[in-house]
Amino acid sequence: MISLGIDQIDNIVHIFKNKKVGMLTNQTGVNKNLESSVDILFSKVNLVALFAPEHGIRGDIQAGEIVETYIDESTNLKVYTLYGKTKHPTQQMFDLIDILVIDIQDIGSRFYTYISTMAYCMQSATRFNKEVVIFDRPNPMGGNLVEGNIIKEGFASFIGVYPIPQRHGLTIGELALLFNNKFKINCKLNIIKMKNWKRSMIFQDTGLQWVMPSPNMPTIETVFAYNATCIFEGTNISEGRGTTKPFEYIGAPWIDGKIFSKKMNNKNLKGVYFRPIYFTPTFSKHQGQLCEGVQVHILDFKEVRPIEISLHLLYEIKNFSEGKFEFLKPYKEGLKPMIDYNTGDNLIRTTDFKPQQILEMWNEEVRAFCNYNKKHYTYE
Repeated sequence: MISLGIDQIDNIVHIFKNKKVGMLTNQTGVNKNLESSVDILFSKVNLVALFAPEHGIRGDIQAGEIVETYIDESTNLKVYTLYGKTKHPTQQMFDLIDILVIDIQDIGSRFYTYISTMAYCMQSATRFNKEVVIFDRPNPMGGNLVEGNIIKEGFASFIGVYPIPQRHGLTIGELALLFNNKFKINCKLNIIKMKNWKRSMIFQDTGLQWVMPSPNMPTIETVFAYNATCIFEGTNISEGRGTTKPFEYIGAPWIDGKIFSKKMNNKNLKGVYFRPIYFTPTFSKHQGQLCEGVQVHILDFKEVRPIEISLHLLYEIKNFSEGKFEFLKPYKEGLKPMIDYNTGDNLIRTTDFKPQQILEMWNEEVRAFCNYNKKHYTYE
């Protein structure tokens, strides 16, 4: 079993001596024995404030829901929500602390908002002259494979603050180093490394228990499927929200699941099988309507290529839905359609794309990213 950053606390607790400490975390902030990082720090340092990302400090808030400041029942500390009116910590918040600790499980995807919240916290730390300490955690999809394009200028958003690939292949600590150096945040940054983690490891190799980081991320299977199907958030296709298999199910009332699954399986994509299904979402898109589609079954977690899958899924649905497929309109005046923020440009939405051509283009961007970014690897 690996040892997490938080498991090194007794060796580094001296850095918090005579310091007021804040903490950005949620229910994934646990040590290898599943003990709460908040409770551990509360017993060892002067923990004075908590900061919550999307889904809240305990992970019980659905995607997009906003809850403002409240009191944590366990510690009686004030929790400042960084997924509401304020996504950047303010001077008033940071005046309370000397050091901000970050202990949160990322899933290895640019879309996932926790890394954006981390970036905003680092920016505020620079602005208000505070130190950031990150307890590192594994990238659940491993550190060897990187997939997807780089965000183009003008397409940054809360689901992509900086130009990194969709599947970035970095731990949250390595991401922080990249953000700090390449993107010039320049905060005082201290990464508390894991022990015994290797880039070749996926989460199943770590010996750790999976703690779901958000309400629609219940299993490690969901993590891999999410990177293949989250692109559908910008369309009128259900990505399985409102079912027991979010991101593993995709479909709509007008799709023929048998034909769709056959088309996808005939592509012989690595490490995946598509099974025809019926489902009725209890909330989100097509609520209460019977949908047909496919379940994305991950057969080989080290061979599967989720971003390649996403392009083929989108291509087949877009071209064989008899005009019923749509990209969603911007949810607010002055913004771009959601799909543009998902993909980091407008190419998918505005062209009759071919998956293989897009992949070849994106792979060039990935190679350039990896060649630069190896300097931020802190694990072999």
